[in-house]
Amino acid sequence: MSSEVGEAAAAAGLDPLLVELLRIRSPQINGCAFCLRMHTRDALRKGENPDRIAVLPGRAETGRFSETDRAALRLTEAITRVPDGHVSDEDDGAAAAVLIADQVPATAWLATVMNAFNRAAVNSRYPVGAADLRPRRPVRSPPVPVAVLSRPGWAVGAGRTPQAVRAWLSPHATRRPAVRTGRLVRNFVGPAAT
Repeated sequence: MSSEVGEAAAAAGLDPLLVELLRIRSPQINGCAFCLRMHTRDALRKGENPDRIAVLPGRAETGRFSETDRAALRLTEAITRVPDGHVSDEDDGAAAAVLIADQVPATAWLATVMNAFNRAAVNSRYPVGAADLRPRRPVRSPPVPVAVLSRPGWAVGAGRTPQAVRAWLSPHATRRPAVRTGRLVRNFVGPAAT
């Protein structure tokens, strides 16, 4: 269902970054940590400015949002807050004045689907813990120092990461115990470079 909503929003001409902001705003209001985490990561991956995400709840006080952004966000907020009362004619009219004809129902559908997912995720009590919220960074291993083994013609990868050593080794290379040369050397062993 989510992919269909994304396709409808794209077909209506909504900017993909705006779609991600709409997907972030609903869980901000509903308190859905799972959806917030997922859609914030998606927005950043697609190139959204982190400052726009940070000021999203206070967007009326910034100049970082276009009229289209403001109208779509206002309609999304009104639909998200339906339990507080119906979507007002003022909110609907503001969206219709700025958004083109296909964008209003696409925004409404997106808000409706997001609210349904938010309620399902909040109701499931999915734990979003500190470990889940840590930023993911590529793991880089330190370079492996050079060490010559007792067997002539064999050496540990010189200044290469373990991933590079694996690529450097022949398919028939063997794993030998690590050799110490002042600091621990990983145990990737293969034919020495000639």
